[in-house]
Amino acid sequence: MHGDKRRRTAAALRSPVTPQPDEIGSPADLAEALDSTGYLADEGLAMTVFLAMRMGRPLFCEGEPGTGKTSLAAGLAQALGLPLIRLQCHEGIDATQALYDWDFPRQLLHLRTLEAASGGALDADAAERSLYTRRFLLERPLLRALTEAPCVLLVDEIDRADDEFEAFLLQLLDENAVTIPELGEIRAATPPLTVLTSNRTREVHDALKRRCLYHWLEHPDLPREVAILQRRVPGIAPRLAEQVATAVHALRAQELLKPPGVAETLDWARALRELGRDELDAQTAAATLGAVLKYREDLDRVVRAGLDRLLTP
Repeated sequence: MHGDKRRRTAAALRSPVTPQPDEIGSPADLAEALDSTGYLADEGLAMTVFLAMRMGRPLFCEGEPGTGKTSLAAGLAQALGLPLIRLQCHEGIDATQALYDWDFPRQLLHLRTLEAASGGALDADAAERSLYTRRFLLERPLLRALTEAPCVLLVDEIDRADDEFEAFLLQLLDENAVTIPELGEIRAATPPLTVLTSNRTREVHDALKRRCLYHWLEHPDLPREVAILQRRVPGIAPRLAEQVATAVHALRAQELLKPPGVAETLDWARALRELGRDELDAQTAAATLGAVLKYREDLDRVVRAGLDRLLTP
């Protein structure tokens, strides 16, 4: 019941110009819808996402940190007017954290209330049945994705989870359903649009990849990164956007512990905008490098190599 109410509310809040998934007729339509959110997808990515939508298959996005994998899921949800449900994976994550749990404090309070109302003559079987209902169910992201669909489900950094969780996720994606012993089967009326991301800290099993459409995300080329800056940093001077993008590309060419991603490019540009800069010089670059590099070793290496090299167009 609550899921139906949430879906009606979400539908009511959608903009009348927001395209629905079945209105996306081509990869170009999808790229245009993503562009309206500020996410600039190239032709290959738009094609893969479009096919994943049409074929009802999960989308597996792999690439270096900062290439826009997580932002893609957020952009899709915004472009399609769907809720975004995110599961952040980590070492040791299990089904209880990802799927559901029972609200034990409320169950205990409920049990005590029943005992008080019955004057000690409590029907144990009836009490147990009353404890395991949807009222006391805590929906975690995966169960929410099944009950609130249509939605975009982001399974972020699946490479951080262990093999057991990957196998569990594989079954759920196959069936778009889960069985809760106390309640029975819960099945998605409409399968969620699932986006899985990986930074490739380990190899994900082939069984999971086979069920997905795959796309490797690279860092954007220079013209696209300039375009991203102009879209995502309102009012940025064209000269500054070109200088920042050029400098970040030069940084990525160096042997750094953590090459900057698009998020760091945007942070750097926003920091310079806050300082009122329309151009990037070596002194300002030195003072603001902490917005784009996050390791002392990388900072030292770049400073030793000379900041003037970053500003060469």
